[in-house]
Amino acid sequence: MKLLLLPRLCFCFFFLLPLGALAECECARDVQGRDSAAALRLKFVAIASILAAGAVGVIIPILGRSVSALRPESNLFFVIKAFAAGVILATGLIHILPEAFQSLTSPCLAQRPWRRFPVTGFVVMSSAIVTMMIDSFATSYYKRSHFSKARPVGEEDEENGGAASPEQVHPFDGHGHSHGHGHGSSEAAAEEASLSERIRHQVISQVLELGILVHSIIIGISLGASGNPSTIRPLVGALSFHQFFEGIGLGGCIVQASFRAKSTVVMAVFFSFTAPMGIALGIAVSSIYDETSTTALIVEGVFNAASAGILVYMALVDLLATDFTNPRLQSNGRLQLWCHLAVLVGAGLMSLLAKWA
Repeated sequence: MKLLLLPRLCFCFFFLLPLGALAECECARDVQGRDSAAALRLKFVAIASILAAGAVGVIIPILGRSVSALRPESNLFFVIKAFAAGVILATGLIHILPEAFQSLTSPCLAQRPWRRFPVTGFVVMSSAIVTMMIDSFATSYYKRSHFSKARPVGEEDEENGGAASPEQVHPFDGHGHSHGHGHGSSEAAAEEASLSERIRHQVISQVLELGILVHSIIIGISLGASGNPSTIRPLVGALSFHQFFEGIGLGGCIVQASFRAKSTVVMAVFFSFTAPMGIALGIAVSSIYDETSTTALIVEGVFNAASAGILVYMALVDLLATDFTNPRLQSNGRLQLWCHLAVLVGAGLMSLLAKWA
């Protein structure tokens, strides 16, 4: 699908972000505890650990399709998606949003407009609204483009002046329609509903990945540019778990979207490599990158706020609201209870990680 270009363009664009962070700093740089050699070793460990954790997380749901208990139509899959939605919601609200507020209200920035106007909240709100618009327009566009390729059942009748063709007339049916034709219409309607749902899941998974990529590249650059081992050390484990849980959530959405094998691999690879590539980019510019410069604070703050808006919208609207209003979940009290618990566990574990990251 064309929307697969969004993560690629976004990925390429973010390589330009560090170049804007080379401006002169208005605040003094903290050089206490800096050890470039020890920090570099930890960064290489972080690249390997985060890459492995993200890859395993996103692969588990994808490979789980071969296990009946992990297929999208199973009850366990509902529970896993609820857990992943809790993780994504906590990621946006507990991990990313506070970072955005900290950056955009920093004393390094001018009083106006950064501390006179709630810029962070405005960016989050705008990001959520734009995500909703992309979500809506992309879904309607792809539905129209898919269904226009297939001729509707009644189109042939219209060309015949509204009369049924002879083969459609059943000899014992006075209405001039065969019972088989009605059965075929039901099957066509079911197939159309299935296609609509698949298109919807494809849009959801791609917009969700876009939001995750924004956040991953930012945290990768920040970690890679840091020269303090005491700052990097706790981040290695915390970000590894972070990527693992996010990978499970994204992988579940990809499975439901039923992409072709090539598109599935592309999305999984982009997710797995974005944070490690961000770390590598941070290492490359660590000598000139200043995370306390005004430009760096603005760029990181704005993109973190935008990412938070995307993830919170996706978690609440496209993941939790969609699944928790599903008739299958509504009619099964035990499954509903397990899904509620899964949301709380996912959000709680990711919130706990905020102690270290």
